[in-house]
Amino acid sequence: MQPLSAVIITRNESRNIGRCLAALQGLCEDLVVVDAQSTDDTCSIAERSGARVIVRAWTDYSDQKNFANAQARHDHILSLDADEELSADLRASIEAIKQRGFTGAYSMNRLTNYCGTWVRHGGWYPDTKVRIFDRRTTRWEGSHVHETLALAPGTPVTLLKGDLLHYSYPSIADHLERIERYSDLHARKLFGSGRKAGAVKRWLSPVAKFLSGYVLQGGFLDGRAGFDIARLSARAVYLKYAKLNDLHRAQGA
Repeated sequence: MQPLSAVIITRNESRNIGRCLAALQGLCEDLVVVDAQSTDDTCSIAERSGARVIVRAWTDYSDQKNFANAQARHDHILSLDADEELSADLRASIEAIKQRGFTGAYSMNRLTNYCGTWVRHGGWYPDTKVRIFDRRTTRWEGSHVHETLALAPGTPVTLLKGDLLHYSYPSIADHLERIERYSDLHARKLFGSGRKAGAVKRWLSPVAKFLSGYVLQGGFLDGRAGFDIARLSARAVYLKYAKLNDLHRAQGA
């Protein structure tokens, strides 16, 4: 059986980290949590759950995750976010590949819980992510938001059975707060690359985003959750371009 290190980066994840680590007990021989100076009980909960906790000031997503991978005791990494949990079927799939031995990288379908509803439409599922890989040939790349995993060319990727459960949005207020934060990051990234957004794009893009998620991708099938996701996703697009426009106006001033 090949050993596996689970690696998680955190900041103020006391609500989630215990659940995440509980699903890894007896599966991963090494549990690593790199914490970005949390002000809640994240670190103590992680330590009680058997994780090695390393506190490190926040840099960015890719750098923090690459640093965390380097702290693992084993070369094969299961990379998780604190608000994720292995389902029973996914855990069984990982146990099976550990018995056979790792070959390439492994992806899994992520199923998100939105304010108590499991969301299967609107472009939110299956949300497939590569989460098991060999750290010797793999790195996280990108800055600001939406870091990407760069595998060595030709690496085979196998989709595992079972879902990665994602408890991402416990409330509408949490979603709104995240939209504000990420729209700032997206706007600055677009501004840095010289992108602009005219009035037509600022107003039509949110409408297109709503119609795509709610109608074309079947978000209406998820009931109220699907409607809230569609309207707030449209708001996120609007804020991103509005803030980008504000940055250009400030530069011109």
